[in-house]
Amino acid sequence: MIGSFLEQKMGQKLTSEQAKLYKRIDEILWEDWDPIGVNDYENVRDEYQSYVPKAFRLAIEDYEVFELANYLNRIATESMGLQSNLEHCTEIAELIKLARNEIYKPSAL
Repeated sequence: MIGSFLEQKMGQKLTSEQAKLYKRIDEILWEDWDPIGVNDYENVRDEYQSYVPKAFRLAIEDYEVFELANYLNRIATESMGLQSNLEHCTEIAELIKLARNEIYKPSAL
């Protein structure tokens, strides 16, 4: 399901590593980022899933932690109307970057 959604969004088939990373980023946003505090309620499990494709793209393209953090912070402040918490967003971006480095090994050209 995740793979087919992303394939539609990005127009390409995911490798197993990419699918695993995509799922892990979804889990990180739900379990660790959770800026509005809803992760105790499984009925809203999809709350942050619309943000996963761009976070995944940033991770795959090896953007810096501060760029991932700024993306998450912009979502929280501009889309959700929350106060900035760049420190927390940086911690989450570091988790995403760590997951990327552990899971995704881009093929050499």
